[in-house]
Amino acid sequence: QVQLVESGGGLVQAGGSLRLSCAASGRALNSYVMGWLRLAPGKERETVARMRWSGGILMYADSVKGRFTISRDNAKNTLYLQMNSLKPEDTAVYYCAAVAATTPLGGWDYWGQGTQVTVSS
Repeated sequence: QVQLVESGGGLVQAGGSLRLSCAASGRALNSYVMGWLRLAPGKERETVARMRWSGGILMYADSVKGRFTISRDNAKNTLYLQMNSLKPEDTAVYYCAAVAATTPLGGWDYWGQGTQVTVSS
């Protein structure tokens, strides 16, 4: 079981930056792949980045490559998503998520409550 709590969303102008945080708790976090996904009205759910909690980036969505960076701080049990050069189309509710590392590209098993990111033009 993994518990995930996101923070850091908000309103930002296009071209600006935000950093999302996800406090993770539970046993054996090293046995999970963590990631960020987003959900916007009228759009399909999109996983924007994944990484192994033990280390190693697995993927970035093409839509965010070169602009977003996923990372984690083991000491703080916190996952981050640094978002730069934000665009209005990045507007969405962003969720932190986890899946067992045995299925690293599989569907997410655990989600946080989400944090709203709004990018104004």
